[in-house]
Amino acid sequence: MLDQITVHHIYVSDDHNYYGHHGKEPGNNPMIELPKVECEAGKGIIGDRFHNYKEDYKGQITFFSLEVYEDICKTFKLNNVSPSVFRRNIILSGVNLNSLINKKFTIQGIDFLGTQEAAPCYWMNGAVAEGAEDAMKGRGGLRAKILTSGHLHANSSAK
Repeated sequence: MLDQITVHHIYVSDDHNYYGHHGKEPGNNPMIELPKVECEAGKGIIGDRFHNYKEDYKGQITFFSLEVYEDICKTFKLNNVSPSVFRRNIILSGVNLNSLINKKFTIQGIDFLGTQEAAPCYWMNGAVAEGAEDAMKGRGGLRAKILTSGHLHANSSAK
């Protein structure tokens, strides 16, 4: 099953736009697309806002489904909207991310533990389209812990 996963895009940001901004204006920190990133066990993606955030943090890395991105774009008739708008690190295809909650899995030789859905928040209604938060419920992505260190590469399959 997991050998059918393809990593399409990889993003990092050095600071938060929405997390911790409730009741304030969102931040203006871009998601930077990279061809590869270094995942550090127990800490996160080097160069990302959640790297070394706090000990045993459940969201050291986030995943989002390319299929959900495409469905959201179709539903809301969005053109030229980057998957980075969802503020997730890894955009992939070939797996139901909710099936990985509370499970260990491996992508490109790196072991992860799915911890919980990366639930959408009200910010998505402004960043994506009105109604996007509701459309994403139950498919907002996956938060995970990084169990082993290594490099993830975009446009590569799981093996």
